Amino acid sequence: MDYDEIIKKLKSLQDPKNVEGMARFGINPEKTLGVSVPNIRKIAKQAGKDHALAEKLWSSGIHEARILASMVDEPEKVTKKQVNAWTGEFDSWDVCDQCCMNLFDKLPFAFEKAIEFTKREREFEKRAGFALMACLAVHDKVAGDEKFTAFFPRMKLQATDERNYVKKAVNWSLRQVGKRNLNLNKAAIKIALEIQKIESKSAKWIANDAIRELESEAVKKRLNIKKH
Repeated sequence: MDYDEIIKKLKSLQDPKNVEGMARFGINPEKTLGVSVPNIRKIAKQAGKDHALAEKLWSSGIHEARILASMVDEPEKVTKKQVNAWTGEFDSWDVCDQCCMNLFDKLPFAFEKAIEFTKREREFEKRAGFALMACLAVHDKVAGDEKFTAFFPRMKLQATDERNYVKKAVNWSLRQVGKRNLNLNKAAIKIALEIQKIESKSAKWIANDAIRELESEAVKKRLNIKKH
């Protein structure tokens, strides 16, 4: 499928009612067609991997085309300049998260960008840093524990950010790192206990929710943690 065919297909699947529903979940309705992610994935499969196509789809500004761009891009051709440019244009949490889980976490400089983005001021740019940490914790099967413990100071520092999409991402990253293995589980609970002591509603919510999951029977069972 070429660019024109893809845009035509996306527009044929548009659903105004879905756009209304998405807006209620905090997704920017501007330039949004209301196409479901499973349908976007089907189109991505038909389109195949194509870096030039991904850049063109992103440039369209269409919400679903941007998610599709993250699915069809070729990681080996993606530059830091491109990642910075795309991240700077995030205007919805779902485009942010899809880019992190479909593309950014496959890049050789992903760990570097995760930390860098948490220092940004805009809500969705900062979210991208923590979303990328969460995605790396799930998808990178070979990185050592030290790569993930390096994220903890950033989580603690940004835990006082009261903005919804930042605090939820800090919590997400903390939980995912803590579910990676037994050592990181202990380390994540330790940092969560430190965050819990910070005088901030956001920090206390992040910590309490993370501790609840990281100390749950389901996680203990998965990580083979024996009861004492």
